[in-house]
Amino acid sequence: MNNFFTTLTFLFITYFSVSQSYESKIDSIVAISYNQNEPGISILVAKEGASIYSKSFGKANLELNIPLQKSSVFQIGSITKQFTAVSILMLAEQGKLNIEDNIGKYIPEYVEIGKDITIHNLLNHTSGIKNRTPVGDKGFISKTNMSPTELIAYFKDEPLEFKPGERFKYSNAGYIILGRIIEIVSGQPYSDFIEQHIFDKIGMKNSSCGDTKQGIPNPTKGYIIEQNDFVKSDDINLSLAYSAGAILSTTEDLLKWQNALLSNTLLKASSIKQAMTPTSLNSGKRVPYGYGFRFSKLGNSPVIAHTGSTKGFTSIALFLPKEKLYITALTNCNCKNVNNVAKQVAELFVSIPDDKITEAKHNQPERKSINVPSEILSDYTGTYEVKPNVNLTIGLDNTNQLYLLAPGQTKKVELFAETQNHFFVKIVDAEITFNKNEANNVISLTMNQSGRKIIAKKN
Repeated sequence: MNNFFTTLTFLFITYFSVSQSYESKIDSIVAISYNQNEPGISILVAKEGASIYSKSFGKANLELNIPLQKSSVFQIGSITKQFTAVSILMLAEQGKLNIEDNIGKYIPEYVEIGKDITIHNLLNHTSGIKNRTPVGDKGFISKTNMSPTELIAYFKDEPLEFKPGERFKYSNAGYIILGRIIEIVSGQPYSDFIEQHIFDKIGMKNSSCGDTKQGIPNPTKGYIIEQNDFVKSDDINLSLAYSAGAILSTTEDLLKWQNALLSNTLLKASSIKQAMTPTSLNSGKRVPYGYGFRFSKLGNSPVIAHTGSTKGFTSIALFLPKEKLYITALTNCNCKNVNNVAKQVAELFVSIPDDKITEAKHNQPERKSINVPSEILSDYTGTYEVKPNVNLTIGLDNTNQLYLLAPGQTKKVELFAETQNHFFVKIVDAEITFNKNEANNVISLTMNQSGRKIIAKKN
């Protein structure tokens, strides 16, 4: 089994020249976290609706040594909620429902408890329905198949957590109810509705809804981390995720989805605006969520996004309307921060205001370094084995500056001492501690970057 920390290049990629092209810069950002011998990532960047970058890194299946491709199919988790919300709005435009309808009109189990809950409350997570689903319950068998009515029966007796419209609280259960409403109103299974009215209409040929299609082309296996090793995640029966998270797709298909939304292929402009507008609570307070879309900012640039996660998979899709930029990244391991990767890529295209940079630096406490005698630093120099035939080098230059050189890299990165054996890096969030045995000999180092830890034995 591959070890989680097989390379150290993540530490140095951000130190590259600003003269790089966008392609090489994106390559560098992605390579910080993903390499070709681990579960990986497919990432696509589009400008004004056209793809300007589309690549995959890593393996779709470690055991079979199958690389990821641009056409690799991933579970996209809660990005599914966008499809559910748009389907509801499509039915509303057809006059088959009204988003102000009480949900008890369609779901008998909620005639009483849901008498004040509207479809609108489900769409924007203000219903008060507790986020309790089989997928989230400890010990639940993830391969169990459940129908939509069985899923609703699982949580229908839970009391509301608050009065509808009073608060925002994310609820997968609410989106499961929306899926059932789509079925009742349309007369079609949820998966059939999505495939007929969305996938087929806009050419999402490599997408499917749950386990409805056998023999999915270019399937991707999900992984988790156990004791620093990649382990295949348990297969989940996607009927459990249903309309809250059961869709499988590719980065290229998700670009088709985004373009269809912006071109009003599926919905009128007024409906899209409604979905992409922050919610107002009963008090008038605004919360950064619409109908399947979250809202934030990157510098002065608005961001419209959603993330997703299932067992062994994580995903993000974000749109920056000011820059007309769309980024989607899909991964087959829920052990790395794909959101941060997408954010760093987006920052390449966004001008961060100087005052925001100054503010960020001001809020970041300055780390003080100390001087360490050269005879102590010399003990740290040498090579350290990360894995067989993969070593990093610790060196000392003629100015008494300790540095680290990663395998395959030529750029030295300076290390600054906080104590005599604990050092930090200024260019990225990384720290190194040198470990000694009882005889006071250096035997290893421990590197920690943003919670990711590597222990390397000194040769």
